[in-house]
Amino acid sequence: MLQRIVTNELQDCLKASPAVGLVGPRQCGKTTLARSLGGNYFDLEQPADRVKLDLQWDQRIAESTLIILDEAQSWPEVFPRLRGAIDKDRKRTGRFLVLGSVSPALMVKVSESLAGRLALLELTPFLLKEIPADHQRRLWLCGGYPDGGILGQKRFPRWQDDYLTLLAQRDLPNWGLTARPQTTARLLRMLAAVHGQTWNASQLGSSLSLDAKTVSSYLDYLTGAFLIRRLPPYQANIRKRLVRRPKVYWRDTGLLHAQLNITTFDALLSHPAVGASWEGFVIEQIIGSLSAAGRRFEPYFLGTSDQHEIDLVIECEGEIWAFEVKLTASPNPGDVAKLKRNAELIGAKRVYLVSNVSESSGDDRIASCNLGDVLTRVAPR
Repeated sequence: MLQRIVTNELQDCLKASPAVGLVGPRQCGKTTLARSLGGNYFDLEQPADRVKLDLQWDQRIAESTLIILDEAQSWPEVFPRLRGAIDKDRKRTGRFLVLGSVSPALMVKVSESLAGRLALLELTPFLLKEIPADHQRRLWLCGGYPDGGILGQKRFPRWQDDYLTLLAQRDLPNWGLTARPQTTARLLRMLAAVHGQTWNASQLGSSLSLDAKTVSSYLDYLTGAFLIRRLPPYQANIRKRLVRRPKVYWRDTGLLHAQLNITTFDALLSHPAVGASWEGFVIEQIIGSLSAAGRRFEPYFLGTSDQHEIDLVIECEGEIWAFEVKLTASPNPGDVAKLKRNAELIGAKRVYLVSNVSESSGDDRIASCNLGDVLTRVAPR
């Protein structure tokens, strides 16, 4: 089993809280990580485990052993029980580990029953720092899902196609998405075509014969299922007209490439979307690594009407960091100067140009570096 960065943060939260929620997309490794901690495991998608937990509830909560509840959104009746058990003994920590494949925004029962009682963490598919060096080149192409090809199995992109089909046909409707599976599949392909662009609900809705409000509601579900990231615009107090709409990115580039019918690294490098793909990959690696390391932060992008742009702006613990992503092994010195000027508009304390350079240059405040180096700088844990 490969070590996950979030493990230390997860163990710390279990020591401090009675319950911890570990959320993330299906098949990203939540169950494997949870079971490595020991404890009593229940898969709440399985009727037999529901019956077993129901009959043994009083016995299990009286024990000191960790109780792991997998796919908890499948049995919302468990959340009031959790609240009652926690409230009877608020000082006991490390009692429950709740796993879910949808965000709390869609898990209404979590918000209603466990507010203030549960520490929340997110597990992503594999991050760059979690996989062996000889597999890292495949991460951009295949994505980070353990069974999706990153570890060497020849399952890419068939695994990704099957994964999205199952989500469209079963999981998303079960979680409340009212779109027909055929409509969801078309929307996913359209989102691949606009990966890295500002969100235009009216344009996509017109192509799907739907209104903008309906398409935006569908995107809520895709975001809640950890498929798509809506990166909000940074609202700085500067004398420029700012972009107000979010950008949309596929969170896993393996899923993105499967939708674009990109099956090899050579095909990726020659595809018109290669730059946007690399940009989204770098952004997700930075955000995922910060989250796994337990940093408190908010991600944005900066865009103005006169083309002043920063691909990723991070507000982290009182500082502003600016990141620009370039798909090149030899960035132009002017790229750093341009990024520096744009970063000055928002008072960024750290400025990073992220590319494929073999050796980094600069200092702790302004640097031109590769992805591995920038991850070490911003999330050293």
